[in-house]
Amino acid sequence: MTAPVPDSVSEPVSEPVSEPGSEPVSAAPAAAAAEPAHRLRWIALLVLLAAEVMDMLDALVTHIAGPTIVADIGGGESTIQWLGACYTLALAAGLITGGRLGDIHGKKRMFLIGALGFAAGSLLCALAWAPGVLLAARVVQGVFGAVMLPQGLGLIKTMFPPREMALAFGLFGPIMGLASVGGPLLAGWLVDADLFGTGWRMIFIINLPVALLAVLVGLWALPEARTARPPRLDLVGVLLVTAAGVLMVYPLVQGRELGWPAWTFAMMAASAGLFALFGRYEVARRRAGGDPLVVPELFRRRAFSGGLVTGVVFFGVIAGFSLVLSLYLQIGLGRSAFDAGLAFLPWSIGTAIGAGAGASLVARLGRRLVHLGLAVMALGTGGLLVVLETAEQVTTWAMSPALVVAGVGMGAVMAPFFDIVLAGVEPQETGSASGALTAVQQLGGSFGVALLGTVFFQFEADFAAGTGVAAAIRTTLWVVLGLLAVTFAAVYLLPRRARPAAEQP
Repeated sequence: MTAPVPDSVSEPVSEPVSEPGSEPVSAAPAAAAAEPAHRLRWIALLVLLAAEVMDMLDALVTHIAGPTIVADIGGGESTIQWLGACYTLALAAGLITGGRLGDIHGKKRMFLIGALGFAAGSLLCALAWAPGVLLAARVVQGVFGAVMLPQGLGLIKTMFPPREMALAFGLFGPIMGLASVGGPLLAGWLVDADLFGTGWRMIFIINLPVALLAVLVGLWALPEARTARPPRLDLVGVLLVTAAGVLMVYPLVQGRELGWPAWTFAMMAASAGLFALFGRYEVARRRAGGDPLVVPELFRRRAFSGGLVTGVVFFGVIAGFSLVLSLYLQIGLGRSAFDAGLAFLPWSIGTAIGAGAGASLVARLGRRLVHLGLAVMALGTGGLLVVLETAEQVTTWAMSPALVVAGVGMGAVMAPFFDIVLAGVEPQETGSASGALTAVQQLGGSFGVALLGTVFFQFEADFAAGTGVAAAIRTTLWVVLGLLAVTFAAVYLLPRRARPAAEQP
């Protein structure tokens, strides 16, 4: 069954034909301004947010459930790492292609296909009887997640008028933040609750009703966002960017387990070379009049290129810190899965507070809000470090104030981030831009998990038994502070505001 397209839905206008190598001239912004907003846009936004929540949860729940999964179906420490890495690797490698498929076949269609495939992958995870089967099912989740997720940012750009864009993205970011810190709490509860005797399998089963509801509501509420002249899929670009992503993520995840052999560094160097080759190929394809996988003009936009740099480090901090804190709570303090998840609740509360305050301050502060949020995150991280250094007994209550402060800062950063980065993107570029931005977000998460996880495990092994975990978490927090400082500097690459004041809500 296909839902009828509401009369208010507008078709993005395709860009006029330009000379090869020249800047494309687009009448889309003017046309978009004259079109009425999609009348079901707020319901549609809820559907897109549900997809983001599923992704964030599935990227994080195995941090908490990993030890229980390995105890049930076998495997070892590397299996725990690969439970997250298989998903992230497949997702990051396919996101740019997934975004372009939305430009070619329609964002609504690809979102629905991705959601159904994600549900199927989740079911396979829940039915897995061996580590290899579960890891393969995680790859299936990642592949279809790469089809589903990039459509969200592009659809938001299509559905909302400029005066509502900041509010829409202001909700988009904080919900992702809440999911990133609420995921461990949900995973811990589901594992310990052992609902219907399912144990850890419920962390994947819960995706099924969410995905199916998103599909049913999406059929009705999402607009048929297509370009008048769909581009052709750049297969060479797909191969280059996928290979580059795999060569980057694999050694980051596996290098520590293998003792960082020389080939891991060779792979990362080869990845950098392939990314450079991909960029040159995309420019050459554009000049020849073809359709590149990533529109080269995007990288000339300060907001977009600056957002990619900032996003790599910022999302790396979030993912890496989440993993390390979970490991410290379970390995160092001996907490159960649920208790470890519960310890993240103050961070969730702080994120909600920061997001709410940030949404009301975006129009006035712009880029300064991101800087303010990062400073508050650093303050909370420093406070947590003080607690770990001075407290006679580290408890959840002792850590809570610092985690609330860190969450407030994270929410304040997330509120304006996507609006600023995507504000200058043309309608016909949204699939390419959304795929690239989401891919960078996932690659940043992989980088953060690999870097902070490596620091944590390395210092845990270097110190004597009984003190290794405590020393490892303190050292890791100093690295987190350093990464926040790098992010603070990278934010200067962003424009001061998302759009002119006249377009603000």
